[in-house]
Amino acid sequence: MDFQESSEHTQLRELVRGLCAPFDDNYWLVCDNEHRFPQEFFEVFAASGLLGLCIPEEYGGSGAGVTEASIVMEEVAASGGALSACTTIHIALFGLLPIIKHGSDEQKRRFLPDAAKGELSIAFGVTEPDAGSDTTRISTFAKKVEGGYLVNGRKAWISRAAQADRILLVCRTTPRDEAAKPTDGITILFAKMDPDHIQITPIDKLGRNAVASNWLFIDDLFVADEDRLGDEGNGFKYLLDGLNPERILVAAECLGIGRISLARATEYAKERHVFDRAIGQNQGVQFPLAESLIELDAAELLVRKASWKYDAGLPCGREANSAKFAASNAGFRAADRALQVHGGFGYAKEYHIERYWREVRLLRITPVSNELVLAYVGNHVLGLPRSY
Repeated sequence: MDFQESSEHTQLRELVRGLCAPFDDNYWLVCDNEHRFPQEFFEVFAASGLLGLCIPEEYGGSGAGVTEASIVMEEVAASGGALSACTTIHIALFGLLPIIKHGSDEQKRRFLPDAAKGELSIAFGVTEPDAGSDTTRISTFAKKVEGGYLVNGRKAWISRAAQADRILLVCRTTPRDEAAKPTDGITILFAKMDPDHIQITPIDKLGRNAVASNWLFIDDLFVADEDRLGDEGNGFKYLLDGLNPERILVAAECLGIGRISLARATEYAKERHVFDRAIGQNQGVQFPLAESLIELDAAELLVRKASWKYDAGLPCGREANSAKFAASNAGFRAADRALQVHGGFGYAKEYHIERYWREVRLLRITPVSNELVLAYVGNHVLGLPRSY
């Protein structure tokens, strides 16, 4: 076992820190307050080539793994951009994995080079209002017609919909009650975001307001056969290939938000004096911060193991889910403790802690709730009866 970070990974961290440096906390505060998409930030990363980090070299990318992508997302979050910054770019890092793994050669040639250059923006359309985490119960339906499919349905909580050129749209092509198994009959279409047939309505929400979460109302959207990903009806299997990388990257984002929260709290605890002493001298302040450091360090080991196993082609469902669970809890506790250490000022936007707190809280719910992570571990790892 070697815990020494490679020089390549150190250089990658330094590159990301340099790219993030011009976008300080106040930039993200303004974007959050104004519900303004951070286009300038996106363009800087597009120009850097990092959006193509995981795309194979033959299609203009760097051919890197999830380990490298997780390092990028950790540093982006830790820059102070938190989840708003991460959501601006992370779909570019893992969202195209279904195409990379299951797309045709023609699809790869058509889409991946533009995606690597940041010239093709995508969204991921899975979640629906009546399906929740049970993807087999989606009702968005793609009816086969001459030359393609006609899609109707609704999607919920879709990020970057207004900026996307295309959407990986998860649909049913066979009704659930007519399929041999609930997971059969699901198809993924790489559809154009046609404003004549897709209505986008932002959801008013607690945080991460720089990047909108949206309702999508899809009416008679035509998607050509050439834009179907893989075989009709096998989309659920393709979808699973992207779940572990997503959980690993989200875990890295939680880690980054936890790190910046802890750093700000520690700095404040050294400088803030009450009753003629730094508040960090008090064990009631010092011990929770020390505990957060330990929790974040432990979560980091899970993130690194999960990404290493994925990149090595080894089964990593246990590690990816565990990393997401541990990092989201550790990241939230670090932000919550930072808010408490700041006292009333933690509630003030000018100190930015409340933004970290609002954003990292979401990651205990999405992309999979921590309760479902426990259900997965109980059933698939411990071998207990399925609880849902």
